[in-house]
Amino acid sequence: MDSGLLQKEYGYVLLSGVGGSFLLNIYLATRVGKARKEHDVKYPTLYSPDNEKFNCVQRAHQNFLEGLPIFLTTALIGGLNHPLKATAFSCIYLLGRIVYALGYYTGDPAKRNRGGFMYIGFFGNLGLTIYTALSLLELV
Repeated sequence: MDSGLLQKEYGYVLLSGVGGSFLLNIYLATRVGKARKEHDVKYPTLYSPDNEKFNCVQRAHQNFLEGLPIFLTTALIGGLNHPLKATAFSCIYLLGRIVYALGYYTGDPAKRNRGGFMYIGFFGNLGLTIYTALSLLELV
């Protein structure tokens, strides 16, 4: 398919950013559902007043959702001019999110920091987005 506007490699941005986020969200939500059953936390309770382990699982998912809009925005915009770089940054971000969640699942919130390398992907896509904006304004 020749879009005339987008590089064909932009498809990788969509697969990694949108597709990867969708799959990761399903994984994280499933883990919360399992933790609800395991720790007997009923809906609509968002956080347990007395179960830190459940709260860590819930928090890993919630934190992913909080960062999702800006991640997708920067990946999709940054990928307009540099689709392969945006794809790589998106993969780094999502892999970091997985490691972040796995660290949180231990019940020790400090172990979530093992996934801190996700910010390489985040700030990489942010930089590509800024570059795209400056290019549109013909400042670079």
